[in-house]
Amino acid sequence: MRKAGKFGPQGAWTAREGAGRDPPEAAEASGNAPQAPAGGAAAPALPLPASGLSGRLASLAETAKAYARSAQADNTRRAYAADWKMFASWLRRQGLSETPPDPEAVGLYLAAQVEGGGADLSVATLERRLSGIAWRYRQLGQPLDIRDRHIATVLAGIRRRHGRPPLQKAAVFADELLAMLATLDMDLRGLRDRAILAIGFAGALRRSEIVGLDCGPDQTEDGSGWVEILPEGALLTLRGKTGWREVEIGRGARSDTCPVALLETWLKLGRIARGPLFRAAARKNGGVGSERLTDKHVVRLVKRCALAAGLRGDLAEGERRLAFGGHSLRAGLASSAQIEEAHVQKHLGHASAEMTRRYQRKRDRFTINLTKAAGL
Repeated sequence: MRKAGKFGPQGAWTAREGAGRDPPEAAEASGNAPQAPAGGAAAPALPLPASGLSGRLASLAETAKAYARSAQADNTRRAYAADWKMFASWLRRQGLSETPPDPEAVGLYLAAQVEGGGADLSVATLERRLSGIAWRYRQLGQPLDIRDRHIATVLAGIRRRHGRPPLQKAAVFADELLAMLATLDMDLRGLRDRAILAIGFAGALRRSEIVGLDCGPDQTEDGSGWVEILPEGALLTLRGKTGWREVEIGRGARSDTCPVALLETWLKLGRIARGPLFRAAARKNGGVGSERLTDKHVVRLVKRCALAAGLRGDLAEGERRLAFGGHSLRAGLASSAQIEEAHVQKHLGHASAEMTRRYQRKRDRFTINLTKAAGL
């Protein structure tokens, strides 16, 4: 296959050399496993091929592969697999080779994505796709330098022309959460979903953290944390993006809205003592299964209850559906808690106060008027 054609003299871009000086690297989404070139099974790079080993070393090689696959989150692994599949397909259509990595070809691909992606393609999505491509090349032992000018200057120009403020999910505040809880039935599924909403809000949990909870430590292979119910409340031990952390959820004043009481009711009536905390439940109290819910259930639940409760009635129906998601609960707690910011930051598990502030939404603007304070 032919290599990518050059741009201008000596293979340089026609853009000015100084454009996009010191561009930041594309954000690396945490949690991903190496991917096969055509989007197939993951193929982690190992020092020695398992086929060339025998006995104990062959067993260790398979174990190492399993650990490599487990090192990254499933959602990111699927996203990176799709990113690579799209890029590899584009290369084939252009008659270009997948290896070795060619920064010029990647720069062309980024430009093609913007031109053909339409208005819905965000810069953040494009940066994520670049991260997926770079990850795959690292697994092949042929790292792609995303700071190369053929990539960096194109990406800097895309950010400048097409960048826009990030779209944030609307926060669900405490009074709004109560309205959402009231829309749910009192059957097993309704009790489960009440516990999900209340625990997710009070713990400021990510949707994956909610469904990843077990009844205790070391009970499942796919669990990402567990809960311990104490007289004072519930203690959650979570494995997140920044490592392990503990989240305390104190008991509320009312049993019908207390997150811990709602969780206890679900566990008692669902007869759950071990394994995944939140599971599928049959309609009309038909019993509780053994399979863990997926994080998509949390998204659908938040959207459905927010719409049923009439939240953000100032928006059109389509906009209301897009306004809410799993992060609405996390942002709601961050915005509602009237305590020192450091406590909120610790509760959310953020490494910086700046990240915590991104989750804090305010319903009332201009409460502080610096214009008047300055004497104008």
